Amino acid sequence: MTARLCAWLRSGCPAVASPWGWCLFQLGLLLLPSTVLLASLLFVPALVLGSLRREGPYWCDRWNWPLLAAGGLMLLSCFSAVRADLAWAGLANWLPFFWGFWGFQPYVAEAGARRRAALWLVAGTVPVVVTGLGQLWLGWQGPWQALGGLVIWFMAPGGEPQGRLSGLFDYANIAAAWLALVWPLMLAALVQPGLDRRYRGVVLMLAAALVTALVLTDSRNGWGALVLAVPLVLGPVSWPWLLPLLVLALIPVLLAVLPGVPALLQDPARGLVPESVWSRLSDSRYAGERALASTRLSQWGVALQLIAERPWLGWGAAAFSVLYPLRTGKWHGHSHNLPLELAVSHGVPATVALVGLVLGLLIVALRCSRVGLFDRAWWAAVLVLVVLHGTDMPFFDSRLNIAGWILLAGLRSRIRETETAAVSPS
Repeated sequence: MTARLCAWLRSGCPAVASPWGWCLFQLGLLLLPSTVLLASLLFVPALVLGSLRREGPYWCDRWNWPLLAAGGLMLLSCFSAVRADLAWAGLANWLPFFWGFWGFQPYVAEAGARRRAALWLVAGTVPVVVTGLGQLWLGWQGPWQALGGLVIWFMAPGGEPQGRLSGLFDYANIAAAWLALVWPLMLAALVQPGLDRRYRGVVLMLAAALVTALVLTDSRNGWGALVLAVPLVLGPVSWPWLLPLLVLALIPVLLAVLPGVPALLQDPARGLVPESVWSRLSDSRYAGERALASTRLSQWGVALQLIAERPWLGWGAAAFSVLYPLRTGKWHGHSHNLPLELAVSHGVPATVALVGLVLGLLIVALRCSRVGLFDRAWWAAVLVLVVLHGTDMPFFDSRLNIAGWILLAGLRSRIRETETAAVSPS
């Protein structure tokens, strides 16, 4: 049985990847949403194996140059940081993943491997969905322990915040970010051609459970990701009929939440759209409860002031959490926008290098010809993460950080496939 399992795991290994590294990589993806510790114990040797016997060293790939530049600037910023201890510790959120971006590429070097990696992420998300629904509907709560305490699942009773699904994550918005990341991959698994009817039924149930869990996170970003991913995954062929349907479905929502809409239109729309949806989208449930310093607009405004004061090397990692209370009297751990957070911590040049890399990968990968279903879903998952980081910072959760860099590695590999095909003899 073990031999058959190993043989199955080794199947589909990309030509440029180590077979043993490929096995470790797949198992790491399966465990990643549930236990980052065990997943990391698999990913690290996979990364080592993925870094050996490469065509060239790290610095020979031009897509790594922005990472080298940003890494150097981040190191320099530590010497002038407002809190040196936090600044040096904060490098762990970045520098190891710059290596991961390169080291993971052999395992997502082919379309078949990326499809399989996507399905492993989908399978690994099942415990997130099940525990999240159990948390809200059955009253499940942690901590649950396994392997002598090596794996601990903390689950807040009734969700965190109360009434919002958080499951295996610390906060509902982080759970929503993970589910939103996986949603395009789940949708591709559901609509892929040639799938046996019984298997499609199983995937349909999993997809319905994931959508339910994502809705129950009460995350506006998560709800938006549900809509955004559908036309991207189904592709341009579906747009003539899908986009009009989406517009028709969204019109009542917009009428219900936009300020200034006449009551003659807004009242019927609010009667049609569930109150839990329109009140959350319009933020009316918190009207009058939040001080200005607790809003994102205030956080972004202070972040811009800090960037203007130190534009080149920033204030050091995690400086926002130190400086924001001094400026406003309110504590916030981050600025709720990744480019702003990067610029505050490490300066504008490092931010331009990293943001430019991600946007460049998205743009160039989009232009690749003959993009298949799972590559569209892969691209959509990256775009969803990028959009989420415009108003939140889910990458501070290590599981999302790892998954994000694996997705970026897949885009780089897709680009390399196209470049290789363009220069190979016909």
